[in-house]
Amino acid sequence: MRILGIDYGDTRVGTAITDELGITAQGLETITHNGNDKAILTKLDDIMMKYQISTIVVGMPFNMNGTKADRVEKTEKFIHKLKCKYNKIKIETVDERLTTVQAHKTMNELGIKPKNKKNIVDTLSAVYILEVYINKAPLQRL
Repeated sequence: MRILGIDYGDTRVGTAITDELGITAQGLETITHNGNDKAILTKLDDIMMKYQISTIVVGMPFNMNGTKADRVEKTEKFIHKLKCKYNKIKIETVDERLTTVQAHKTMNELGIKPKNKKNIVDTLSAVYILEVYINKAPLQRL
């Protein structure tokens, strides 16, 4: 069983997935949706059919001081849609502070051209979100 990581944004959603043992995270794709959650859910249906997903982990956008960012309400509504549609799958959240900063730093270190970054940043952020979850103590995930 695999774990799916999601970086939910206004225009794009980054996705990442673990290997079958749940040890490593790999980027899947960036879903462009322009505010249409149905488009995201349709694409997630494809992912669910292709992989055996046991858990979905969504990054929660908190401010640096720990308060809820403006995006939290939209993210919570999206999570509610996930719970309604995939009611047999565990849905978790993790603090996604600095994942986008980390993603940009990694892309800079790799020398990725600025015009290519927007196509990668959300997927790379989803990888970092998933890694945060994977690196939690295993007992916390059970």
